[in-house]
Amino acid sequence: METSNIAKPSSVQSNLKIALYIFSALVLFLFSLEVMVSSLSHLGKDLTDTILLATTNPFVGLFIGLLLTAILQSSSTITALVIALVASAALTVEAAIPIIIGANIGTTITAMIVSLGFIPKKKEFKRATAAGAYHVFFNLLTTVILFPLEYSYGFFSKLSSQVSAYFMKAPFFVRGTSTKSLTFLDHFVDFLLTILPNPFVISGLALILLFASILLFRKLISDLVKAKSPETFARFFFLNPWKSFGWGLVTTAAIRSSTITTSVVVPIVAKKLAKLRQAVPFIMGANVGTTVTAIIAAFLYGTTPSAVSIAMAHFLFNLLGVIVFMFLPGIKGIPIQLAEALGRLSMRYRFAGVLFLLLIFFIIPFSLIYLDRM
Repeated sequence: METSNIAKPSSVQSNLKIALYIFSALVLFLFSLEVMVSSLSHLGKDLTDTILLATTNPFVGLFIGLLLTAILQSSSTITALVIALVASAALTVEAAIPIIIGANIGTTITAMIVSLGFIPKKKEFKRATAAGAYHVFFNLLTTVILFPLEYSYGFFSKLSSQVSAYFMKAPFFVRGTSTKSLTFLDHFVDFLLTILPNPFVISGLALILLFASILLFRKLISDLVKAKSPETFARFFFLNPWKSFGWGLVTTAAIRSSTITTSVVVPIVAKKLAKLRQAVPFIMGANVGTTVTAIIAAFLYGTTPSAVSIAMAHFLFNLLGVIVFMFLPGIKGIPIQLAEALGRLSMRYRFAGVLFLLLIFFIIPFSLIYLDRM
């Protein structure tokens, strides 16, 4: 019998194909972000006034960020949208920061949804709920501690502006594209306006492309992560706290989505492949790694100080949250205790986890936004 002359694709070809897909997703992300900024700039003062009016109350901005991220299940999309709004001068840094903080909480919904898949088995559901809830409580408590500093003193607005000003002067800083050099995209958007006269339509299409690029990127990297068994994943990533933190940061930065990395933790803890306390540093690292999307977008608009300020604010907020709950005695154990308590409650009353999810991500934000409008 003759052997087939058709060679199987080599691992090198496979890796090049994956790299090409990832690069294409990144190009689509940057392109859609550019188109969005350019189209938003055509919307003029009416849009600016409307957005600023909607975010006048920082608490409303916080819950808008939470709600939109919970619905889309992607803080990267909301972060990129906020960067685009700030870069187009439709949103101020002070108004944007609460939305970013809200998106930090909203992104934790995915892990809670994943935990619901373990409802049929009581003990696994208890551990899964605790793993999903830890990320929620961590970001909620970080907001409770740090958000008042921004609300009362503009702490992150001022600090991020100072850091970004120093950062942009540094010789290693690669400046992004200035608005004057965006002639091609400006002409492209002008051409689109002759076909679609409403800039909102173009902005909407750009947002869809942005969301699609992030979903594509997440799927590509997620498939690579899933290629490894949960046992291998647990042994490799949770050997010691610092290594766990580092891998949480690096993998989330690569994926540009903490929803995937933290959601992978849920079944690992549920199946007792790792304890929640072992997974905590990984989740903290993921919280810092997720700020990479804002940093990429800020580098793209390096000549816009406000865009860089938002990226710095996002990074500093998440970093300070990690410092508080990793090093401060008496405080660092609180999110774990609350998460484990919810896990025990969910084992007794299965609806407790579902009710917690609905309250945190939908009922409370909707209610407070509605009350503010009355």
